[in-house]
Amino acid sequence: MLQMAVPNKGALSESAVSLLKEAGYRCSRYGRELIVSDHENEIDFVFLRPRDIALYVGNGIIDLGVTGRDLEIDSGAEVEELMPLEFGRSRFCFAVPKNSGLTVDKLAGLRIATSYPELLRCNLERLGIGGCKIVKLDGAVEISIRLGVADAIADVVESGSTLREAGLEIIGEPMIHSEAVLIGRSAELLENHDVRRLLGRLKGILVARNYAMLEYDIPRNALEEACKLTPGIESPTVSPLSNPDWVAVTAMISRKESNRIMDELYEIGARGIIVTDIRSCRL
Repeated sequence: MLQMAVPNKGALSESAVSLLKEAGYRCSRYGRELIVSDHENEIDFVFLRPRDIALYVGNGIIDLGVTGRDLEIDSGAEVEELMPLEFGRSRFCFAVPKNSGLTVDKLAGLRIATSYPELLRCNLERLGIGGCKIVKLDGAVEISIRLGVADAIADVVESGSTLREAGLEIIGEPMIHSEAVLIGRSAELLENHDVRRLLGRLKGILVARNYAMLEYDIPRNALEEACKLTPGIESPTVSPLSNPDWVAVTAMISRKESNRIMDELYEIGARGIIVTDIRSCRL
């Protein structure tokens, strides 16, 4: 059986389990069990600390894993990113006290606190910033400056509200953009039938989250204009109605554009406009 590591707690865990359940896998825990076996799909889900997942996968102990790109890079493990999962998005950034006048090019020789020492070290080298002392902390990095442990920090940022509350501001461009990713020991895993099936199911869910199904009735004389608004993936489905002057149209549309498209269709005469969710799809 395949073994797949899943984060054991936090937002990454909740989103990963939700995605896998939508894809038809049994991976819910009822207590604090470390392994949940899905015999129907021949896969074991192993619940581990997100920071450890890349190490287990890189050492060949676990076949696949879900973790953050930031944690994957910081681990230094030799793994392949098989696909992004479109949740847990964040940025790895420098932050300093507000109005301190510090900029990225002034960080040389300063103390920088972080929970991602390897990720920071690699980016300091890439940016040509030397002489820094990296202060490794396991959490609450934003308080380190106030406590006199560091002069600046490098941390994963989502909304930035925690930094603002601590009196800090981001400087420079993000060093990396992170999100949850599916990783494997090597790309050779893609030759495994069960792995290909897993990726196909996950992609189907992720695509479906970005699209919706639109149905509407339209006068035939407005059909050409309507199809320009709703071209679908290849082309919309057009069906006759009992009234020969009208047709029914079905097409996939971008979910974020659905309200605008409905407004424009109504203006050109469409009626009975309905938008429905798509649970999964294969394109």
